[in-house]
Amino acid sequence: MRHHIFPALLLLLPLLFQAQAQSQDTIPWDNSGNSQLNGVYNFRQTVWIVGDNAGNLSRTVALYGTITFDGNGNYSLNATVSDSTATGLQSHSLSGSYSISASGLGYMNNPALDKGTVFGMVSQGVFIGSSTEDGINDIFVAAPAGATPPTTSSFRGSYWVAEFNFPTSTAQARDALFRINPDGQGSLGTINATGYIGNSGTRISQTVNGALYSFQNGVATLSYGGDLNNQTVIAGNRNLYVSPDGNLIFGGSPAGADMFVGVRALSGPPPPGIFSNLYYQAGVDLDQSQPNVASLHSYFGALNATADSTIAHQRLLSGFESNAYDYTYSDPFTLDADATYDDFLGLHYVFGAGGVIRIGFGTETLQGINIALKAPNFSGSGVFLNPAGVVNAASSAPFTAGVSPGLFLSLYGSNLAQSTSVDGTFPTSLGGVQVMINNRPAPLYVVSPSLITAVVPFGTSESVAAIEVTSNGQKSNTVTVFTTLTSPGVFTKPPGGIGYAAALHTTDFSEVTPLNPAKPGETLAVFLTGLGSVSPAVADGTPGPANPTSSAVASLAAYLDGKTVNVSFAGLAPTLVGLYQMNLQIPATVRSGDRYLDIAGPDSYNSEAVIPISGGAVGVTAPFVKEAMSSSRRHGRNLLRRPAHGQPAPSRRRLTQ
Repeated sequence: MRHHIFPALLLLLPLLFQAQAQSQDTIPWDNSGNSQLNGVYNFRQTVWIVGDNAGNLSRTVALYGTITFDGNGNYSLNATVSDSTATGLQSHSLSGSYSISASGLGYMNNPALDKGTVFGMVSQGVFIGSSTEDGINDIFVAAPAGATPPTTSSFRGSYWVAEFNFPTSTAQARDALFRINPDGQGSLGTINATGYIGNSGTRISQTVNGALYSFQNGVATLSYGGDLNNQTVIAGNRNLYVSPDGNLIFGGSPAGADMFVGVRALSGPPPPGIFSNLYYQAGVDLDQSQPNVASLHSYFGALNATADSTIAHQRLLSGFESNAYDYTYSDPFTLDADATYDDFLGLHYVFGAGGVIRIGFGTETLQGINIALKAPNFSGSGVFLNPAGVVNAASSAPFTAGVSPGLFLSLYGSNLAQSTSVDGTFPTSLGGVQVMINNRPAPLYVVSPSLITAVVPFGTSESVAAIEVTSNGQKSNTVTVFTTLTSPGVFTKPPGGIGYAAALHTTDFSEVTPLNPAKPGETLAVFLTGLGSVSPAVADGTPGPANPTSSAVASLAAYLDGKTVNVSFAGLAPTLVGLYQMNLQIPATVRSGDRYLDIAGPDSYNSEAVIPISGGAVGVTAPFVKEAMSSSRRHGRNLLRRPAHGQPAPSRRRLTQ
């Protein structure tokens, strides 16, 4: 979702230079979507626990079997466990609870280690997620078992499969992408797999002949044969589960630290617009692009796709850390004729199942897998707030990203107001509309039938934000989202998060544009939202003070083209309401061209907007061209280290249903 930037605010920007504790959680998580998980599901969860600074593992766990959801927030599980710290396979049974919101976003008790929480999303009846908040790198996939179990004869067609296998050491880590063609008679056909092993970046091509499959009680065994070595990316046996519609397959080795996801291949050229709108995603990857360091990441989140770009969020846990971060980013893409594309991180994606499922695997020095499910379309009667329609007003980061105190929000829905009203004084009631966030009135800038822009009250310190709209006496549904200390998003031109940062030269207050670019060494004022609490504190809906200025409490950092930027001020924009400002000095060594500006907080990292640079080092000058290997942006994803960004991030463990 994209919003219309606030032109009145931008017109006031030049004036800026002329007048220049966490509370106890009481907000319950919305569980109105619990019925989205109901019945018997097949599942697999694979856990990788990092044991040293080189990224090698101290423990791996694979848990797989059946899990029964009762539709009311409770589950029971019967599974097999493969644990690297134990001998042989073990049986595992337990009961737990889960809580799913109307959007499909939610969480469940973590079954693999009998502690912690798996966070994730439900779409198309499938749950995907990861235990990001507990210092555990993993991926979890569950799909309904279906009323009619699949059989050898019913399993036929063509499937793309992406697999990630991380046995113990980074040198052994590998991934692969390949097609299988089950014929209904037990043969998978000739398999031509492409993959990568370790940190060499060397592409491995492997051909597997005579691969077989067979079903028992609705679960298949795939038999590839052979052994894993430095020239093979797939070998041995795999358990396979099939979704009831046959579009999704997933599974892994009975006793291995691996996971695969697969999708029914398209039967012809991709239809127009196959990749568009909102998707839910989860994944795991091992980045070995930096010398002597391997960064293991696991995540869940969402992404919104337009004709040629995505704006995405990953709730990301690095294997080096015990706390997760919100990583939000933009990425231009070109969908090839075979429904594939590559992102700047090094993942290669392929679509299947008519575009409702996307899978991906890592290339070169990035090994991993990703699964994305197209989100449902949401609608409702009366005053309706879209449960997936809570969006960062500057960056357009999806609703799975946290909201922070002082954040400018875009709220989407229907019948939100009778007409459009705009008020730059930010009242808490506008056009007969009021927005309550955790029972606190939010300052409003724009209200309209389908969009409201509001500011999150500074007192919002709970782990969950419950948002409700009242329009002319009628209340909307309540939407819950997670909160964070910070959620930076840079305003852009054109608006929506992708484009040139809204910034001014501090020498003459002129706008930074491709025709009036920034120069190495000069200081810019960049305008953004989501920097969190400020000191001295200000009342909701009041202008930022000019003397003294009100600075962000959180420890913040900025990077341009992967280079550290000196930040001389970060806080509320003086004399303006609902707007933050960062004064940034352009590094002397930055390259010329359009360079990504990254903003980092203690629990967030944003990489979307660009700044045009002239007179820098020789570099690519065309707008939005991906740098070779996208090394600076990949490096930024690995910069998430707590000592560099101040206080510990809040945990999402303390949630109530």
